[in-house]
Amino acid sequence: MKKGVINLTTENLISQVETVRADLNMNPLGIPDSVSKAISESLSQLSTYPDRSMKKLKAAISAYSGADEDNIIIGGSSYEFVKILCEFTSPKNVILITPGAQNYERLLSMNGCNITYYSTPEEEDFNLDIADFISKLTEDIDMIFISNPNGTTSQIIDAESMEFIAKICDGNDITMVVDEEYMDFVDDISVNSAIPLISEYENVVVLRNTTKFFAVPGLRLAYMATSNPVLKKTLEITELPYSIGKLVEAAGVAMFTDNEYISKSRELIRTERNLVYSALSTHKTIKLYKPSANFILIKLLKNDVSAGDVVEHCLPKGLYIRSCADIRGLDNKYIRFCFMNPKQDDLLVNTILEIV
Repeated sequence: MKKGVINLTTENLISQVETVRADLNMNPLGIPDSVSKAISESLSQLSTYPDRSMKKLKAAISAYSGADEDNIIIGGSSYEFVKILCEFTSPKNVILITPGAQNYERLLSMNGCNITYYSTPEEEDFNLDIADFISKLTEDIDMIFISNPNGTTSQIIDAESMEFIAKICDGNDITMVVDEEYMDFVDDISVNSAIPLISEYENVVVLRNTTKFFAVPGLRLAYMATSNPVLKKTLEITELPYSIGKLVEAAGVAMFTDNEYISKSRELIRTERNLVYSALSTHKTIKLYKPSANFILIKLLKNDVSAGDVVEHCLPKGLYIRSCADIRGLDNKYIRFCFMNPKQDDLLVNTILEIV
């Protein structure tokens, strides 16, 4: 073979290796087989209207989450629920925690909300100072959003602190919206989830979706848990139950009752979370924020290495990670990636350590 110049672009290189989307924070096990089977077996039901009561799906969600069936509202996405909450409560003053998932900023602004950003300090590993935070929960605040675990930092707020916040919000007539998008990946979910609070506090609303844990972003299935009777009645009147179809309903019942997939997923994430954290924790050129969910936030300590540098370094091996340069409260010294399967995580860790 003659020697010659080989010109390989980044795109060429990526096409020759496995693509690892560690930037999407989704379950590496992929779509549950039970979901694919349920959808296939339900194709004949496309000619029938959905069950407005969604009894089977609510029962499955109730058994899975611990929320009472009467307190479960089903829809297509958490964004859809927030839109309805804004229309229902007409909030004027809202608090968002940063850094954190800011999925609703634009929606809140479009609804005329005045957004106050509460910053968690880096020197405290972005953990929420509960005493200071509740001092901001005055009567002029209408709604607060808490991402738990935090959608950017992977930090979690313990159940005792969440109840303390709920009490203050209840006393000041503040709607407390808890987005638990990543709660499915957490150890001891029943202890950490805010769902037990909804039976005692009508002002607490818990949002969950199926996108990340069940790896079904194209399905569009989410649920909200609340005991607020007026809100539930309003949603019933607006015909929200018709927002999902028969195939989504069948898929939902299948996924929430697939105990083997659920157990296997949690065990995989628990193991990989511990191994990845341990493998990276001894390196002095990076700072880790101990994760509770299925992803980890890392600060780059070398002056000459940016998040963009690490992202570009990983691309030729088909590894996609998230630069946090565009996230409020962070900058180009932070990266984030989710835990994948053992082989992919080994490649990811070794590749990142080559440059950091």
